[in-house]
Amino acid sequence: MYAVVEISGKQYKMSEGDTVKIDDLIPGIGKEITFDSVLLIVKENEVKVGKPKLENVKITCEVLDPEFKGEKFMVFKWRRRKNSKKRMGHRRKYTILKVKSIQL
Repeated sequence: MYAVVEISGKQYKMSEGDTVKIDDLIPGIGKEITFDSVLLIVKENEVKVGKPKLENVKITCEVLDPEFKGEKFMVFKWRRRKNSKKRMGHRRKYTILKVKSIQL
């Protein structure tokens, strides 16, 4: 069984026991979060699609790491014939969740 959930404008596929890396939420380690904006749920051969969201479906997740940093991306800006260069790095922040239960 899995579900598709909308969190801050993005869609994530979740199953029970999965760890999911989502955009930065920053609650705290060990806290539980419930999401009720479930768009789709698949249980064996049965598929339920919300219009736009399903009612009476909740997903409970536990926060494993509230401030996980992704890999570093290098940004290099260069202007020709100006002797102007700039090299910067960027690391995106994520929150890692563990899906505890999907309640119908």
